[in-house]
Amino acid sequence: MRRMWASLLVVFLLGSGLAAQEEPAVRVTDSYGRRLLLPEYPDRVVSLAPNITETLFALGKGDLLVGRTDYCDWPAEVAGVPSVGTILQPNIERIVALEPDVVIASSHLSKEVDEKLRKLGIPVAVFNYPESFEGTYETILQVARVVGAVQKAEDLIDGIEQTVLTVMSAVSGLPRPRVYYVISYGQFGDYTAGKGTFIDTLIQIAGGVNVASDVEGWQYSAERLLEKDPDIIVCSKYYNTKEGFMKTSPYTQLTAVKEGRVFEIDNNLVDRQGPRIGEGLMALARIIHPEAFEE
Repeated sequence: MRRMWASLLVVFLLGSGLAAQEEPAVRVTDSYGRRLLLPEYPDRVVSLAPNITETLFALGKGDLLVGRTDYCDWPAEVAGVPSVGTILQPNIERIVALEPDVVIASSHLSKEVDEKLRKLGIPVAVFNYPESFEGTYETILQVARVVGAVQKAEDLIDGIEQTVLTVMSAVSGLPRPRVYYVISYGQFGDYTAGKGTFIDTLIQIAGGVNVASDVEGWQYSAERLLEKDPDIIVCSKYYNTKEGFMKTSPYTQLTAVKEGRVFEIDNNLVDRQGPRIGEGLMALARIIHPEAFEE
């Protein structure tokens, strides 16, 4: 879709109404209640969130991506796409230079950047839904509606749902070990996934009991963790979290540390509401109940 900025055929509305007589190819309402109307499916897309980038590739539309953030690191081929900076404060000049037909973002996009882009005539769609499987499915579907890949999105969602059912069946009736998920620890503060978080839900579906479900949100304490003394501890594979955690006092007092029941997981699989969430659930279930998946 080649076009001059001075003769935009795209209308992004807060209310209703469309100047063009032809029915738009894209008609989507984003999480802010704004209507995105595009006369044609986009050829040039800038993604401002890792889960959006992953979704584009999973939909078979990675070739549309002309810009992404520093944190968009999967799949590997995304490294060849120019970065426009961070999620919170992307470089507006870089985005403009890429001449995107649409910018797709998540909740992390600042209102200031959002408004600046729209004032420059660049359509912006923000997809921010509850952290849940349903929210993940809606994100995938909304991105698919923008790029014309709804059937592929439905196939992806069917695959995730099948994985959920497979995991639930595999762990049904098994003992439910107590699990603690490490986001950060020590001098950076003790942060985990408390009650109501998506990771809390994943732990439950994977056949575990989240010991941090006694608090809401993300903040915890070393004292409370020592008191709970979980059976299994799951750490991010990045930043040497597992190695550091197992060497740091007072966590060395935990039974799971002493007995070698501290495991690593790719946190992007469980943190990002995107097409790999089923893979994340399966990875977590294999940690909690390896016996259920022995071949």
